[in-house]
Amino acid sequence: MDLASNAAIQLLLLAIVFGLTNWVVFRNSRNLRLLNRIALFVLLSALLYVNNDAPFTPAAIGSDKVDGISLSIAKAAWWLVGSACLVGFVRIFLIFERQPREARLLQDLVVAVIYVGAFLSIISYVFSVPVGTLVATSGVFAIILGLALQNTLSDVFSGIALNLGRPYTVGDWIALEDGGEGRVVETNWRATHLLNGDNDLVTIPNSSLAKSKLVNRSKPDTSHAASVKVRLALTTTPGAAVELMETALRGANNILRFPSPSVKVASIDAQGIELELKYRLSTLDASTSAQNEVFDLAYRHAKAAGVTLADAPGAPARAERTADPQAPHPGTAWRLLNALPLLESLTDDEKEVLSEAMVRRAFRKGEVIARQGEVLSSILILRSGIVTIDHDGTELLTLSPGDWFGEGGLLTGLAETGTSTALTPVVAFEIAQSHIASILTERPSIADELSAVLAKRLDTERKLLAPDSAHKPALTLAHRIRELFNLPNR
Repeated sequence: MDLASNAAIQLLLLAIVFGLTNWVVFRNSRNLRLLNRIALFVLLSALLYVNNDAPFTPAAIGSDKVDGISLSIAKAAWWLVGSACLVGFVRIFLIFERQPREARLLQDLVVAVIYVGAFLSIISYVFSVPVGTLVATSGVFAIILGLALQNTLSDVFSGIALNLGRPYTVGDWIALEDGGEGRVVETNWRATHLLNGDNDLVTIPNSSLAKSKLVNRSKPDTSHAASVKVRLALTTTPGAAVELMETALRGANNILRFPSPSVKVASIDAQGIELELKYRLSTLDASTSAQNEVFDLAYRHAKAAGVTLADAPGAPARAERTADPQAPHPGTAWRLLNALPLLESLTDDEKEVLSEAMVRRAFRKGEVIARQGEVLSSILILRSGIVTIDHDGTELLTLSPGDWFGEGGLLTGLAETGTSTALTPVVAFEIAQSHIASILTERPSIADELSAVLAKRLDTERKLLAPDSAHKPALTLAHRIRELFNLPNR
């Protein structure tokens, strides 16, 4: 027997070599397994050529039935291995496209077409069965099956259309016509899965999604527009009200600086001016925190400017409230001090004494208030205006009316994290170190309460500069406060 010309032995050797290389040598490398399949396809083609046979010719088993059966097996293997190579190329193309997950349905469709074509080719060329008769017979069953699975097929073909049109991809945030919205986490043959704002998984049939009007909030980029409405009383002109809210938006830390936020007068009536504040967010995840911050800043800047909020249209008019001249602590300094979380542990009497000693300071637009590395000996509480703090030329945050800075240097001798600059004309009230020292001397226990509030503030600054750095415990800060003010240790 001539082993070199025996088709059965040649096929057996190919099977052994392919099995060893594919499942032993290259089992951990998908790319090498694809190259191995391509090599097997080439060798099968050579085997059929050497034996004067071709995969496109009907099978003919002659006197040597072993060789005839082997060549039929080689033909079937040729079609299957060729299909596997094509499938490998399809998967590689989708991976290079860098969107393999959302293209899974289209990938499955192409793979199915390839394998169905290979199956029909094997039926026709290897087993010599008329494909036309088989297709005609299967068409009857396909019609019956299609009627039974009408809704399912509608979802399938809608899924194909959505994957071809690509109105969204995995990771995009979409909003539907019925008000539902969420982030796309997966698409398959039947449905699309969304993760909504409540962290619930929502499953929407593809047929319903294809018919619905949807808005992709992640395209053309991840930034997203948002707006809020604020009503101010008619104690100022519309132009001044717009300028006031523009200043408030400039102090927001959770919105984008570019494109610049804008303010427009939405309406005006006898009760007030309604303003629409428009801004953009880097991602939709920041929408809640940004909205809360914008409302907070609008209120603080309006209060600092002496402008009150207006009632909603049609609301019954309220009686004007006048300040009680006998009311305790009517001064601006006391009100700012009373709202300061750092000194909330002080008694009313201590706050009154401290507020009387506070000094009013005014800074021009663009004036540097404190430089990076400087140790301040006083706390500055903003009455009006905006202060920006930048570290080595990078903006860290902006401060608005009611915010404060300088407490690190005053209480612990720490240097300023960044340079503080007046972004607009600023009015602030200053608390000197000597005034804090007199209160601490009388009640040293306040040092522990001050250190707890200061630790949170310093931890926020460290997260802005170095998110992974470890923070110092509040006990260390309390010890430094006691040392700086010569207080007895506990």
